[in-house]
Amino acid sequence: MMISGYPIWVVLLIGVGVFCAAFMDAIGGGGGIISVPVYLLAGLPTHNALGTNKLSSCLGTAASTLRYIKNGFVDWPLAVPSVVFALVGAHFGTRLQLMVDEAYLKYMLLLVLPVVAFILLKQKSFPESRGEMAFAPRAAIVWSASLVIGLYDGFYGPGTGTFLLLIFCNLAKLDLRSASGNVKIVNFSSNIGALATALAAGTVLIPVGLIAAVFSIAGHYLGAGVTIKNGAKIVKPVIFLVLGLLAVKIILELFGIA
Repeated sequence: MMISGYPIWVVLLIGVGVFCAAFMDAIGGGGGIISVPVYLLAGLPTHNALGTNKLSSCLGTAASTLRYIKNGFVDWPLAVPSVVFALVGAHFGTRLQLMVDEAYLKYMLLLVLPVVAFILLKQKSFPESRGEMAFAPRAAIVWSASLVIGLYDGFYGPGTGTFLLLIFCNLAKLDLRSASGNVKIVNFSSNIGALATALAAGTVLIPVGLIAAVFSIAGHYLGAGVTIKNGAKIVKPVIFLVLGLLAVKIILELFGIA
């Protein structure tokens, strides 16, 4: 049996990889670092891999987002403007990409990632309760981060959710669960915009994407549940994994291997 020209067993293997990516993404972000290579390894052309990944990740992110909303872990006064700032940042990041070589950003990230990892090592745990901070400075941090990381997302992208989570927890002093819920709102919104663009361009293999989306929804739903239940115990190791995978991805790209 063939689906969009691919054997069913290949599509199911994509689903397994997407499930793992979604589970990780719901906990600490960075799922695209795994899911996009999964599509590419299955033989999808790059533009189809990116477009189809947007369909499965968008539907999957919806599942984890709804679970955070259901459990009351979204700060709406912070979240709604964050979406706007992130989308504006992503727009200008995409435009900047046309003018600046990505290699400069990759070299900068290779310097930044060890610093982030060191900070994580020094940090005992992620906050389980919200720190004391007035709304105005907290909002300024959250919205500024959404704009800047949104710009990064439009320019390059991998690890966007992870960087937002770290800033929301450490600088804006949000508790881990609320920070995760707000990150998912931002991610879901940006995914919708990217998916609409991919659908208009005809790069989405819809049957493959929908099957993979079933696995993505399961991974996101379970990952969100693990975070809500276990908090910092599971998030910190996953973020270290995301940072490590991102470093490997950047190095391979700089050497022209990936």
